[in-house]
Amino acid sequence: MAKIYSKKSVANSNMKPKKETISFLLNYSKALSYLKVSGLKVEIVAN
Repeated sequence: MAKIYSKKSVANSNMKPKKETISFLLNYSKALSYLKVSGLKVEIVAN
């Protein structure tokens, strides 16, 4: 049976992230760096 994807989502449109979540993501992105080693990209998280 085919699913009907045109129905409205149940998710609340007023969803907002917590301040802790935003802080975590910003700090993670600041600590993340890429290093190119012999043609490969290596992700490094400096904590």
